[in-house]
Amino acid sequence: MMKAMMLFVLAGLAEIGGGYLVWLTLKENRPIGYAVSGSLILVLYGIIPTLQSFPSFGRVYAAYGGVFIILSVLWGWLVDKKVPDMYDWIGALVCIAGVSIILWAPRG
Repeated sequence: MMKAMMLFVLAGLAEIGGGYLVWLTLKENRPIGYAVSGSLILVLYGIIPTLQSFPSFGRVYAAYGGVFIILSVLWGWLVDKKVPDMYDWIGALVCIAGVSIILWAPRG
């Protein structure tokens, strides 16, 4: 389970970080190298989830979506300095509950 969570976090950071670098180029006029670096990181994001041991592509990506939401809230807080409100945290907890159900619910 630790490997799965580490891969989810790594994939999330790659997607958010890569997208952020592209955002900085397009929205804040940073050098094109930011966008190029961000794009390469986004390619890594496409590879990282394939390292999961879960047999279902759909379930891995659905669960990853919940992890992505939580990482996005944290990124906004730590990088963009936008403090999450109570509804951000409630939404994040709902997402974690959903991720847990999707990945670890007993199936026959």
